[in-house]
Amino acid sequence: MPELETEFLSKQQVEALVRELIADFVRQNEQRAKELSIIERVIRVEEEIKALREIETARFEAMEKRFEALQREMNARFEAMEKRFEALQREMNARFEAMEKRLTFIQWFIGIGFTFVSILITIFGLAAK
Repeated sequence: MPELETEFLSKQQVEALVRELIADFVRQNEQRAKELSIIERVIRVEEEIKALREIETARFEAMEKRFEALQREMNARFEAMEKRFEALQREMNARFEAMEKRLTFIQWFIGIGFTFVSILITIFGLAAK
């Protein structure tokens, strides 16, 4: 029987040793699993940040293109407005020149009329004496 007890004790010791080894193995693997999980998360976060940067860059480029298109459109509109104003200015100048000619004609006509009336008054005044 003493042999059985030694065998039994050694079995208990072996079982305890195996339990300890398994527990150590599990702890180490859990730690490694946690580290791997953290590394995977970091990698996912970095990839997501990279993807967001690419999206952001694409959006900024699209906005830049829109602003350039708006700038071109605004330039075209301003050029059209400038042409309209120039045409209006030319038209106004032509109207003012025509008015100036009419006023000059009326001024000469009034001057000649007053001169003629003055001459007639003088002639009739001299003839009546």
